[in-house]
Amino acid sequence: MTLDNFIALCLLAFAAAWTPGPNNALVASSAATFGFRRTLPHIFGIAIGFPLMIFLVGLVLGKLFDASPVFREGLRWFGAALLLWIAWKIATSGGLGKSSQNPRPFTFFEAAGFQWINPKGWAMAIAVTSQFVLPDNLLKTAFIVSLVFVACGLSSASGWAGFGKLLTRWVNNENRLKWFNRVMAAMIAACVVLLFMDT
Repeated sequence: MTLDNFIALCLLAFAAAWTPGPNNALVASSAATFGFRRTLPHIFGIAIGFPLMIFLVGLVLGKLFDASPVFREGLRWFGAALLLWIAWKIATSGGLGKSSQNPRPFTFFEAAGFQWINPKGWAMAIAVTSQFVLPDNLLKTAFIVSLVFVACGLSSASGWAGFGKLLTRWVNNENRLKWFNRVMAAMIAACVVLLFMDT
């Protein structure tokens, strides 16, 4: 990978990680509802889960998707439906997990697993690996791309969670928290719509 390509990769990863999307809306909502410390497993789940997904897509699944567009489309639609369901649950419950007996934020494994059904994540993983993972140096370039996304994922998830935590005082009553989470849910739903408009 040339220096120019590495710089382009870093800029792309930074922009992709920090722009509003399902992951960022979820961690902001979680931190506002449960606090920053309890949201840390969610942050690390994003920061490790998405780069791992990029690494594996770069090595294996990119070829599978090329061979089976139907499989790719099916996974996209399933992920979009699940995101809309999550957005609905956030908007109607007042917070992540509010409808259950013991409200809690995402665990590390739930957040990491969420990457695999996130349409934005799939679109980004395929786009990035097709541009930056080189067939003649597959393992090394897939690893470099993944490491860049670890750094950007940690910074963005922490930043959005910090934003959510800053709003804790403002959302310290149930009505304001419900409206904040409705806005975050609308952001998630809008991301799904925009992803399908771009294709």
